[in-house]
Amino acid sequence: MTCVEEQALARQLPAVPFYCPVEPAAHPGADVLNDLTVEWMLRQNLDTDEQQRKRLSVCDFGGLTASTMPYGKLEPLTLMAKLHAVLFSLDDGVCDETDATADLMAQESSRIMRAVEAPATGSRADSPHTAALRALRTELERYASPPQLRRWTDAMRVYTSGLVWEASWRRNADLPSLNDYITLWMRAIGMAPSTAMIEIVGGFTLRDEELADPRVQALTEIVWTLVSWDNDLYSRNKELLRAGDDLNLIDVLCQELGCEPREALIHAVAMRDRVMVLHARLSEQVLLDASNELRGYVEGLGQFVRGHLDWASVCPRYSVPSGPDAEPGGWWKRYPSDSGTEPLPFPTISWWWEQLDTAR
Repeated sequence: MTCVEEQALARQLPAVPFYCPVEPAAHPGADVLNDLTVEWMLRQNLDTDEQQRKRLSVCDFGGLTASTMPYGKLEPLTLMAKLHAVLFSLDDGVCDETDATADLMAQESSRIMRAVEAPATGSRADSPHTAALRALRTELERYASPPQLRRWTDAMRVYTSGLVWEASWRRNADLPSLNDYITLWMRAIGMAPSTAMIEIVGGFTLRDEELADPRVQALTEIVWTLVSWDNDLYSRNKELLRAGDDLNLIDVLCQELGCEPREALIHAVAMRDRVMVLHARLSEQVLLDASNELRGYVEGLGQFVRGHLDWASVCPRYSVPSGPDAEPGGWWKRYPSDSGTEPLPFPTISWWWEQLDTAR
């Protein structure tokens, strides 16, 4: 073990149990989805490093897709699994574990967006990730209506703008403020195009006014944030060991509060649990008068949080040799560590709590 690896292991934290009241579910086609996706991913030559190709091949993209979207037909679900594969490869091979600058990321993300906006305008200069996303966008036309394609394209714009912002911080000796980090990571995690796939995979079409409802907008951002924070909690040890990465909720909290990582972990879990409680309460209120389509979307949002955690709990991508043992209780816990109803004190998200009808 190198000195750098020893230092990274010394900074690692024990795994913490998660609170998630959403019931688990899984699509029966998980294995087929995974086989199709891995075979397709390797044909795209997204990564030239053989070790990285092997790491991605065991990520179980089929399991992730089947757990987060346990509904719909196999064909659009396969597109979702392929999207996961491209975004994971882009995250590892271009964003996290290379020296990509914000300038280079702006160029790459702009090419990606042009491929998504106008997929017929292919170029020999396309990177493998751009070419793969161009192909997925073309195939998506078979299953998505024009409004759904527009919404998915807009969601990709949210994601790619987040990648550029993320790259700027990865080249910075400092860390962002907690308020900025929350905004950055809910965008760069790739959840915007993922949640835009819920109605496409589910086979229903939402009205624009339903998605424009501030309660629904809040629920969507809540799910982006929960997934991004959950990812930070279980992936930090892996990121420290493989990439020396401290752009993480725990480390940003250390900077913000002037505390050690173990104390920051307690704060991070409390923040995450309070948002999970808000998700449950706001979902319940929206479902009281929701159309069938909106019900499918809201329930799909909740399932994404639960399915993501179910997948991560067994995914070898996040296992770290010689890492700390989990805390007592395992992966799950029955009750939140913070069930408060007051908004978290961050302007970027405090408006979520304003969407609750406190009279109910």
